[in-house]
Amino acid sequence: MNVLVTGGAGYIGSHTCVELIHAGHTPIVIDNLRNSNPKSLDRVREITGQTVALYEGDVRDEALLERIFDENEIHCAIHFAGLKAVGESCAIPLEYYQNNLCSTMTLCKVMGKRGVKGIIFSSSATVYSGDNEMPLRENSRTGNCTNPYGWTKYMGEQILRDIAKADPQWSVVLLRYFNPVGAHESGKIGEHPNGIPNNLMPYISQTAIGKREKLSVFGNDYATHDGTGVRDYIHVVDLARGHVAAVNYLCEHKGEAVFNLGTGTGYSVLDMVKAFETANGVKVPYVIAPRRPGDLDTCYADPAKSAQILGWTAKHDQNDMCRDTWNWQSQNPNGFDD
Repeated sequence: MNVLVTGGAGYIGSHTCVELIHAGHTPIVIDNLRNSNPKSLDRVREITGQTVALYEGDVRDEALLERIFDENEIHCAIHFAGLKAVGESCAIPLEYYQNNLCSTMTLCKVMGKRGVKGIIFSSSATVYSGDNEMPLRENSRTGNCTNPYGWTKYMGEQILRDIAKADPQWSVVLLRYFNPVGAHESGKIGEHPNGIPNNLMPYISQTAIGKREKLSVFGNDYATHDGTGVRDYIHVVDLARGHVAAVNYLCEHKGEAVFNLGTGTGYSVLDMVKAFETANGVKVPYVIAPRRPGDLDTCYADPAKSAQILGWTAKHDQNDMCRDTWNWQSQNPNGFDD
């Protein structure tokens, strides 16, 4: 199948392109390169031997989308494109709503006109309410999001759900990610954040390699085994494999479905720091900093539905996550800028 991958030059998108190719599909990428690098797709070619077509531009550009559909026989879409930094979303909320929601609506408009009615949406565990019991299941309460980024994912899900309800020919899969980490085992592609990392693992690896003086651990008084926040970290290759499983599901099912992509196991911040040091024989200096507003004590998935219906389970463990993160960082100290 030819799969349109929006945001396909990004961290999760590039790894998904690799897994799509391994599964016999052909990814076609549109990316405005705001939070990504075209070199990632050169690396995808090195890993797979297949060149990935890249259209540089914004998913909100309806004319560009029309051209992509004119020039390629698209069978379905995986929609990654969007702004994704929680803190930034609080500072520039209007830009987040405009970018993330309008891109989804423009994409669906063009897809509907072309009769291509299968879409996989990159959603997030941030759509779940903070008052749920753990683990989080697909029918756990949603809403009460703590930041504009989370609300854009919540609203994006609702837009797609309504489209599928109005037109039974649509097949919509909503994938709620937990905390993607790691890199491809080759070390050729990985997470390359612009500026100061927003996520834990690239901050750990940049500290270990000397780009950052120390890691700030936000809070050590949570109701967890060591006082630091517990999260469900999932290897990015497992996450990418989940998208391939969702493409297969789209071929057989109409309507809307939602799946968690997580491991079902929670690790604390300090668990991850210690595991990284042990796996790679490096030190990660850290200090305890004040809590961040809105952070929960514990957040982890119940992935049983994905296992039962998609036939997908995470295969990589904590050691794999730490080893592959360092393999990428140590081979590419400045990411794709090396």
